[in-house]
Amino acid sequence: MSGVFVTGTDTDVGKTMVSAWLVRSWRADYWKPVQSGVSQGADAEVIRRAWPEVHAHPSTYLLPEPLSPHEAAARDGVSIRLGAFTLPETERPLVVEGAGGVLVPLNDHHLMTDLMKHLGLPVVVVARSGLGTINHTLLTLEALRNRRIGVAGVVLNGPPHPANRAAIEHFGKVAVIGELPLLGGPEALAAHAPIAWHP
Repeated sequence: MSGVFVTGTDTDVGKTMVSAWLVRSWRADYWKPVQSGVSQGADAEVIRRAWPEVHAHPSTYLLPEPLSPHEAAARDGVSIRLGAFTLPETERPLVVEGAGGVLVPLNDHHLMTDLMKHLGLPVVVVARSGLGTINHTLLTLEALRNRRIGVAGVVLNGPPHPANRAAIEHFGKVAVIGELPLLGGPEALAAHAPIAWHP
């Protein structure tokens, strides 16, 4: 099975929009292993607005509060277990979307990077395109590589900043595999060119 794990340099950098772009481009399945903030709507709903035919696999953990997974789980009286996560079976490519950044805790013993290693998919890092992104992206890449997690590439979200892209590629020794402008909503992806890169 081909697929990627989508993470970000921070919360609200555009992981869900980029995931929707990948799903629509590849006609892929979608899976969000841990969904917090269910009371405010699930990310799978955003994906469906981008591509209504998507097969969104059920989250392993659905947590009401819009908090980091470990805190949302604690407030809900749930203990997140790494062994509970299993890649869903599919014949299509699979886009897996993480929660928050790479070092977000899942529980008292595991971080999001542990889930990435457990699932074994190459990682796509979503980063803002503007000021500050070089440092945030390089730190994220360093955290992944120090844990021997494979990085497929970086997607920049926002207005084009060629100098930032060049610096990330040079110092991060990584390819920027896509750039997504700020869009009004997932429906706007219908008029946007698919990503050329494929896992």
